[in-house]
Amino acid sequence: MSYELKIDVSPVYELLDSFMLYVTKKWISNLDIGTDWVRDLDGRIPPQLVAALRQAAEWPFGDYDVLYALAYKRGSAVSVNQFLSDLEAAAPEECLERVAPYLPELTVEECSRIQSGYAPLLRLWYEQYFRHVENKILPLLIEDASEKKLLESKMDPGALIEYASGGVVIGDISGMETVVLLPTVHNRPINTYCFYKSLIIIQYPVDVPADNEDEPPTVLLRLTKALSDPTRLRLLRYVAHEPKTIWEMQYDLHQASEMLMHHLLILRVAGLLRVHLSDEGEGNERFSIRPDGASELQMFLESYIRI
Repeated sequence: MSYELKIDVSPVYELLDSFMLYVTKKWISNLDIGTDWVRDLDGRIPPQLVAALRQAAEWPFGDYDVLYALAYKRGSAVSVNQFLSDLEAAAPEECLERVAPYLPELTVEECSRIQSGYAPLLRLWYEQYFRHVENKILPLLIEDASEKKLLESKMDPGALIEYASGGVVIGDISGMETVVLLPTVHNRPINTYCFYKSLIIIQYPVDVPADNEDEPPTVLLRLTKALSDPTRLRLLRYVAHEPKTIWEMQYDLHQASEMLMHHLLILRVAGLLRVHLSDEGEGNERFSIRPDGASELQMFLESYIRI
């Protein structure tokens, strides 16, 4: 299958990531930043502004697909202020025209609602939080994206996507023309993906060096945590020989959906699972064991205990 692979970097994506995580608290307990990050910001941002930001928690989660598509169309050279000014000033018809190739069912009314709702809150988020961390985060994103671009001539696109994302495998997806890889810090260690018509955006976590070499590295702690539970070990054994859907896991392993998703997330962030994307779209992925995960466990363990 032929598609164009792009490796992009922009602070706008990180702005959207951080806002989404703070407002929705999605995956927050499994992220490196953790729940303490939310509590710390709650204590530093004035209560009336926290209440204003949190109103977005009730809005459709699919709104972020529109915002990411708008960020993609504006290009990597755009600054956060340029993006926000454009979101505030553009006519809804203009916004729809930009994202219609990727979200053909979107309406002018939805674009208008998203613009009027998110533009002031994203501006508020930028002023209260993101502008204070942008200059620290951006060099990490640029450096990592540059490293991945150097690998483009040495690896085929599918192998590079799987390597960068720690396990996302692109299958046969009809009509797909472009896959965009984006480094992210706030989502670390989770890789996320957005399906569009002819486009997939994959955000992969950027490795951040440990502050204290005497402490066990975070990646080693993730691996040992993932392997400490018998249920997760049985899951790995079940998917060791061929990719399985969530529905197959539920039926064969007699697992409740919510608990199964919890275990799969822990195995994914530890780098022990591949996620196979296909024509069936988001929510219908297949999972298989990632063979490199076991070798990475040995490597990180031996490196830390110095044998």
